[in-house]
Amino acid sequence: MRLTVLGGGGFRMPLVYRALMDDQDSAAGRRTEVTLYDTERRRLEAIGAVIAAQAAGRADVPAVRLTTDLDEALRGADFVFSAIRVGGLAGRARDERLPLAEGVLGQETVGAGGVLYGLRTLPVAVRIAERVAALAPDAWVINFTNPAGMVTEAMQRVLGDRVIGICDSPVGLCRRAARAVGVDPNRVSYDYVGLNHLGWLRRITVEGRDVLPDLLADEAALTSFEEGKLFGSDWLRTLGALPNEYLHYYYFNRESVAAVRDAPRTRGEFLRAQQAAFYEEAAARPEGALAAWERTRLEREETYLAENREATGGWQRDACDLEGGGYDRVALALMRAIARDERTTLILNVRNRTAVPALDADAVVEVPCAVDANGAHPLAVGPVAPGQLGLMLTLKEVERAAIEAAASGSHQAALRAVALHPLVDSVNVARRVLQAAEAGA
Repeated sequence: MRLTVLGGGGFRMPLVYRALMDDQDSAAGRRTEVTLYDTERRRLEAIGAVIAAQAAGRADVPAVRLTTDLDEALRGADFVFSAIRVGGLAGRARDERLPLAEGVLGQETVGAGGVLYGLRTLPVAVRIAERVAALAPDAWVINFTNPAGMVTEAMQRVLGDRVIGICDSPVGLCRRAARAVGVDPNRVSYDYVGLNHLGWLRRITVEGRDVLPDLLADEAALTSFEEGKLFGSDWLRTLGALPNEYLHYYYFNRESVAAVRDAPRTRGEFLRAQQAAFYEEAAARPEGALAAWERTRLEREETYLAENREATGGWQRDACDLEGGGYDRVALALMRAIARDERTTLILNVRNRTAVPALDADAVVEVPCAVDANGAHPLAVGPVAPGQLGLMLTLKEVERAAIEAAASGSHQAALRAVALHPLVDSVNVARRVLQAAEAGA
């Protein structure tokens, strides 16, 4: 089986390879050939050194080849993992700073910053989809690229349901909630609904019984995990659901903006400096690349959502949340289900069909899906609470305006995408942010 990773020189690629090695041990002789594609040879070689160290001393590990030729990478692929970052971390830092200068949120996937990132990324993602259609039409594309819902919907317009988006936030939330209520996360079913980075866990079902009310009623359990600490037990009980961590930017927007604005660096600026140091060290000392990567990865996980945590009491992340990854395990579970017909249920970004009654069939939503050899099939989630549905409908309009702008070059569509976002409080602010982004493009 041939797996191609686009953005294969990206920092988190060793998590995917680690998951592949663990899967290889149980693959009963099945072999996976991995091709890593990136536009920067230096990054590829650094990650190649990390992967070589991961594989040292292990038998039957997946074979790896590196390339900077997109067509070569795609030709004959069975699965394509797309994890690109158009504009790099310098682009992310700019996406964050431009909105902050106007007093609104600057974040990678949320608010004006997320729209700017989408506008820059969508044309590249669509071109990749077109090359997949030409060179590997039977391949399944597993999209990690943010903003994941927006990018997945744009790529689906070329490749249809063979594009499936994934994210580690829902699975992380579900597993933490299950552990908090004292049940095995693998023996539970979850009712989750939303769009990417905008979703809610509504039920945790154990042997036919919803135990979420028990969790909401137990103060100690509810405040024992990340979302309880982040949102506060009173607000979670008021909602009657557990929100995805990214909803902190919506429910506590003023505090979030203040925390990000007052931080010495934005998240993008921090990661740009951190990863530049890693790639430089890995190039200078390839034999120490794995140790440098592990050290950098741990620091990355420890500082995740640091501003939000500081604004809610300055608590530290639990050790189990510092392992990294999550999305890599989702990706491997998805690939196994399709390649081997190992049927499972995963929370994925897929075409809605009829899962969420108030959204149209082609809208990409993030819901539990039954996965088999024929792909991912969204499960019906039923009516959505008005407050949740309102946000979903608004954000879907933002995503589609961005897709239109990327496809047509329409400035009006791009302005709609920024101005209609609920975290942008003025059309004039949207206009200035977009003009600043276009001037710096």
